[in-house]
Amino acid sequence: MPQQAITLELDELDAEHVEQACFEAGAVSVVLTDCRDDAILEPAPGEVRLWPATRLQAVYTEPLTAETLAQLAIDIGCAPSRLQVSEIADRVWEREWLRDFQPMRFGERLWICPSHASVDEANAVVIKLDPGLAFGTGTHPTTRLCLEYLDARAARDSHSGSDTPLVIDYGCGSGVLAIAALRLGAAHAVAYDIDPQALTATLDNAAANGVAQALTIANEAPQAPLAADLLLANILSGPLCELAPRLAALLKPDGELVLAGLLEEQAAEVIAAYSPWLTLRPWRSLEGWVCLAGTRSAAGEPA
Repeated sequence: MPQQAITLELDELDAEHVEQACFEAGAVSVVLTDCRDDAILEPAPGEVRLWPATRLQAVYTEPLTAETLAQLAIDIGCAPSRLQVSEIADRVWEREWLRDFQPMRFGERLWICPSHASVDEANAVVIKLDPGLAFGTGTHPTTRLCLEYLDARAARDSHSGSDTPLVIDYGCGSGVLAIAALRLGAAHAVAYDIDPQALTATLDNAAANGVAQALTIANEAPQAPLAADLLLANILSGPLCELAPRLAALLKPDGELVLAGLLEEQAAEVIAAYSPWLTLRPWRSLEGWVCLAGTRSAAGEPA
């Protein structure tokens, strides 16, 4: 049976209030989208920030009557004419959003593949991962840069005969970086995040990829001495600067630090923050974002 949708440009309206009113009127789902392709850069941890021009669409499985629309407009606080009603085909909405998520390659061997697809590539290292509520599926440039770094590092270690006993994924989100490191040969990984939802997603994703036994979930920030061979932090430039002493202390001598989540114009500030312990350099940039990497010297001084 065809379903109906109400579409509304929010403008001055409060998104949470409108969303609640739509659900109370019988909506089965509410989606917020960007009207103008505006970027949202550096929300604070835990903050949900909307676009300057945001569109709301509410889906209803029951017919929308004139009385329902009139009451909804009153509850929202807008003119009824702003509520655009359209018919949409009946779909399995919980799977619909997966259509555009296809296998993605990072470097030479590393792939992220949704559960509905497969990778037919010789020597591929495949991570099964569906988009979820936690950040990190490889679609954002910062995550892509970190995954490409992991792939390149694994190739380098393979040629040199090196190994990676311990990896820390600081601010793990979906856990994709820790899982990728383990799938590429790391012996153990510690995944830390302040968001319980992220830790749940990380544990589920690790189990789906057969690496849960090699992963430690941490809801408290790792403390020295952990002596990590590799530490990745894909967060924000401000927290990265504040965390410099802590992250540097978590590295063993000759341990590698990889930082992402910052724009190219923020690199100099982050590099300066870590200069007492190690020298960071831009490893690669993508779409205005940059990944920094450096190695802590045996003496703990800048290398």
